[in-house]
Amino acid sequence: MSTTSRRAFLAAAVPAVALLRPGRALAVARELATHSGSAEELAADSHFWFEAQQAFTVDRSLVNLNNGGVSPAPAVVQEAMQRHLAYSNTAPPYTMWKVLQPQREPIRQRLGRLFECDAEEIAITRNASEGLQICQFGFDLEPGDEVLTTTQDYPRMVTTFKQRERREGIVLRQFKIPIPAEDPGEVVRLFEEHLTPRTRLILMSHMINITGQILPVKEVVAMARARGVPVIVDGAHTFAHFPFTQRDLDCDYYATSLHKWLFAPIGTGLLYVRRDKISGLWPLMAAPDVMDDDVRKFEEIGTHPAANYLAIGEALTFHRGVGAERKAARLLYLRDRWAERLLAHDRVRLHTSLEPGFACGIATMQVDGIDSKALAERLWDEHRILTVAIHHPEFEGIRVSPSVYTGEEEIDRFADAVEAAIAES
Repeated sequence: MSTTSRRAFLAAAVPAVALLRPGRALAVARELATHSGSAEELAADSHFWFEAQQAFTVDRSLVNLNNGGVSPAPAVVQEAMQRHLAYSNTAPPYTMWKVLQPQREPIRQRLGRLFECDAEEIAITRNASEGLQICQFGFDLEPGDEVLTTTQDYPRMVTTFKQRERREGIVLRQFKIPIPAEDPGEVVRLFEEHLTPRTRLILMSHMINITGQILPVKEVVAMARARGVPVIVDGAHTFAHFPFTQRDLDCDYYATSLHKWLFAPIGTGLLYVRRDKISGLWPLMAAPDVMDDDVRKFEEIGTHPAANYLAIGEALTFHRGVGAERKAARLLYLRDRWAERLLAHDRVRLHTSLEPGFACGIATMQVDGIDSKALAERLWDEHRILTVAIHHPEFEGIRVSPSVYTGEEEIDRFADAVEAAIAES
């Protein structure tokens, strides 16, 4: 490797290195600097990923394959949160409100840089549900107005609209999409076909939580925008999961949790609202009229800790240090390692596409003849492997979502355990 390229790679690696134990940082930096391969080549390099794994304080007596629910944070994120919380408690009216609270503005700016949008379009929330409900409740709707979503969208968000049905007389309409869905044009057509003259709002997932299916957000948004229908994008599982920006979605409303794939503290999220749409969206909790055009009106939730939000900064540094492309390639490698092995069995079905661009680290599989809940319970009871049993009206299976701290040996233990269950059934 040339001196120039070596320096460039080292510069990219150092932010992640800085998050490891101080005594090892220099040695790790030197080690990472020797890796010059592409993201795909590094995906299978267990030595490279061993260093990233050491940033986490996870329990290795079990195998956590439910990182899609909530992810552990690297030690440095935990330490930053503890440090900010301890400082807050020395004199909260001063230390938390006067000193720490203003420091969330640089965090807002950094989130905007990562999403490639104006920082004044970013609200820092507690999770995807809060951001989405701000949007779901923030539109004025009349009795008989319709909102549209699929039958696979997140239950909490469906419940939100059903409450508006009961309370205000709006109408929630849902439709099925293929499992898996490998034709983006078909998905767009299905959304379009289910629009009616009364449709006032669409909710769509960027990635469906129960299968890991990635949907064509940009195309649906364009179709709906041409018809004057706003689209709320549920990005709970996509932000920092694989590389994309706001420009790739071209959406007006997007909400995500930061405690999933960004590895930020539990209880942190992001809401994006296009700048010219802010004034027309009501906040979930009341804000004064002078804030009508200010994205911060969506953060008006009363007294709240500053520590969680400031520690997002360490998570952003870790994410950039590991590299978005390298992270996504690693997650795909781990997914394919177990999925391709288990698909060799005739009884195994995958409800997630392995084709490029349709999914990433989350995948859902089913073994014919074995109840998925029973399989998930067996994996936990006998092997201490944590997965999620999915029982949906249209399919069932177990959802598997490893992370960058997951080792190949842990993936192989999962595959071994599933194969043992197949052999014994």
